[in-house]
This record gives sequence, C-alpha cells and structure tokens, in this order.
Amino acid sequence: MSINTFGHLFRVTTWGESHGPALGAAVDGCPPGIAIDESMLQHWLDLRKPGTSKYTTQRREPDAVKILSGVFEGQTTGTPVQLMIENTDQRSKDYSEIMEKFRPGHADITYWQKYGIRDYRGGGRSSARETAARVAAGGLARAALSALAPEIEIQGFMTQIGPHGIDRSRFDAGQIGQNPFWCPDAHAAEAWAGYMDALRKSGNSVGAIIEVVAKGVPAGLGAPIYGKLDTDLTAAMMSINAVKGVEIGEGMAAALLTGEENADEIFIGPDGKPVYSSNHAGGILGGISTGQDIVVRFAVKPTSSILKTRATITKSGEAAEIITKGRHDPCVGIRAVPVAEAMMACVILDHILLNRGQIGGAVGETRGRIG
Repeated sequence: MSINTFGHLFRVTTWGESHGPALGAAVDGCPPGIAIDESMLQHWLDLRKPGTSKYTTQRREPDAVKILSGVFEGQTTGTPVQLMIENTDQRSKDYSEIMEKFRPGHADITYWQKYGIRDYRGGGRSSARETAARVAAGGLARAALSALAPEIEIQGFMTQIGPHGIDRSRFDAGQIGQNPFWCPDAHAAEAWAGYMDALRKSGNSVGAIIEVVAKGVPAGLGAPIYGKLDTDLTAAMMSINAVKGVEIGEGMAAALLTGEENADEIFIGPDGKPVYSSNHAGGILGGISTGQDIVVRFAVKPTSSILKTRATITKSGEAAEIITKGRHDPCVGIRAVPVAEAMMACVILDHILLNRGQIGGAVGETRGRIG
C-alpha cells in the first residue's frame, strides 16, 4: 500500500503520474472561509513550471490548475479541495529505450523491486513532475496562512549549486527573483550561469543546496517527542524528489561548535518577549518553535537522467549500458525552491491548526507572559 498523504489536520494527498493525463492534489482540512481562486494558485505554479529558463527541462507545460471541489463563491467551504493539473506536453517515446533498463541513481530499480511493475515514462510517481501538485496545495496553505497568521513570510533560495556556494556577506533578498537560480548573491548567480551552460551542453547534471526560511512564526508550534515541528518539516522536505539530506538551523555544522558557541542566549526585549543573541537552533527547540525564523536547508542530488553512458542491468538481470534521452533538468534543485516553500507553508499551517486545537489561545508563562 502506497502512502501518498502528508499532514495531520491540513492533509494533502497527491495523485497522478508524469506522463498520465493529469496529476493533482486532494486537500482535506482547509479551514472554511478562505478566499481562493485558480489565479491565486497559478501564481505559485508559474514559479515552478518547466521551460522557464535554459537551465531547466524544456518540457512545455502550462501547469494550469483547476479547482474541482471545496470552493464556493470564491471561498473554501471546509470540505475537501480537489486540484487538478493536466499534462499536455508528454513525449513518452523519449523513454522507449529505457523500457527494459534501470537508470543508475534513479528509483526505477526500487519501484520494480517493490511492485514488480514500473511506469518508465518519465518515472511515473518518482518524477519531479509530482511536485506541481504540492505547489498547488501550498498555494492553498499560503492563502489560509494569510488569513490566520498574516505576519508569516516564507522564502526559499539556493545557497549552492555543485561545488559553488554563495557569499553570505553579499546576501540580497531582492536578487532572489532576479535570476534563474533563486540566488540571493548576484555575483554567484553570474558565475553559476557560466558553470551551468557548460554542464548543460555536456549532457551532465549537478546537485544543489536549497534553504527555506519562515519569518514571523509564533512561538509554541509543535509538540514534544513525536509531534515535533522539525520532525514534520524534515519529513516534508525529505519527501521531495531527489532530496538526500535535510537540516534545521546549524544542522550538521552544530557538531563543530562548543556548547558555549551553540547556545542562543536569551534576553527579554522591550515588548516583554524573548529575544535571542543568535539562531543556531533554526527557530526550534525541543520540537517547538521559539518565535525566531524557522530555517530549513536540504541537499538535492544530481538529476539521474543524463546524456552520459552508464553501466546498468535489464529487468531480466543482464548487463547493459544506458544513456537517457529526452528533456531533463541539468539541476533539478532549481525548481525545488518553490516546492520547498510550498511544503513549509503546508507544515506551518498544519501545526497552527494543531496548536489551536490543543491549547487554543493559551500561552506559556515564565515570570510573566512571554509567549
């Protein structure tokens, strides 16, 4: 039995394949009365859709989303919202040569080992095309967040492509939408363009690191042990196609720090709320949000479909060689940025609803109200 649903109260079930007639998401648990229409969702889908630059797959999909249920007179009704995106530019013949072979680094072989059948046309459910449905659901989550917690802002960006990282001293959020890499460093973006031009022309691919930050998140979201906010955020990001590692705040780098260096010192601000000297924790302690920025970072592996000959085996176990033709992202991490933002929005909304259901307006107190 496949598990295609994530979330607790705000639950998203995605469906469909890369080369099927359509794909989409069924969203259950969205609060009623949220203003939404297809154009609001389309805004986010247009940021993810293929063919937007020479550094992404040249598959031409409009990714036009349709709302089939759960919305009446421009507002959610509280019933399931069904979202559909039709596939219009499939070229399944591009995959005919890999019908009997497994692409190294791809889920082809594990799908076959588990199910005894696989959709070789673009990888079926293992294709990054599945993430279009997540972005549509994330658009709905953003609309709900705008109504329930308008102070929350979510922004993703790339910090590294292959071996080339950004210089954080040149970080400029205004640059993120000004280049095809979602890069906050204009100098790095220029260097990445030359690097990616050469890589793309060679038929190879490369990985990337993406960071997504949620600002304005209230303190108190998440629950101890098995309901941790960072547990759900990590699972959400790890579920994105091609992601191989996720970290919160300092993440793996925290192992290099001493306790003195890692401790985010706490003070009381002029408004009576806690302020911190730093944010090594990434806005989460004990699985519960601190009120600081939530910082999540993840690594995306290189695209497995490349124009380079690789050794593999056939379904019958014979040795073979494979080269993957067709239209593929030389760096799938580029289009993972809006997907990461969508997953962050879905998880944060889910935990706001969980928190509201458990404690309502209650706020923790320590020598006065500091929530």
